[in-house]
Amino acid sequence: MARAFAGWLSSQGWTVRTEVDVVDIVAEKDGHRLYVEVKAASTAPGLDVDTAIGQLVRRMPSEADRSVSFALVVRDEPGSVEAAVRAPARVLDLLGMALYAVDEDGGVRQLVGRG
Repeated sequence: MARAFAGWLSSQGWTVRTEVDVVDIVAEKDGHRLYVEVKAASTAPGLDVDTAIGQLVRRMPSEADRSVSFALVVRDEPGSVEAAVRAPARVLDLLGMALYAVDEDGGVRQLVGRG
């Protein structure tokens, strides 16, 4: 899943690095940096999504920085998508965080947030 999302980012013009400082993906484009946490299939998708959001929040700069944003990527299956979208869109927007889903064929779709 991480590979599929990294490939999708590359196709959108991002320069992508994986497994950087305990972050699954760090991508850069036009002076903007994106930190991505990827959560694969799980028996506890709600807990995994909450953990991933917490991991991303810990990586956020202490000062506001519009050049940095964050993304959570989940498997495109009902349990994972439902767990991801239960986070309020208003809060995700305040955090500069977007949610994406990747299907079994590597297709990417944005669920919530600025892309």
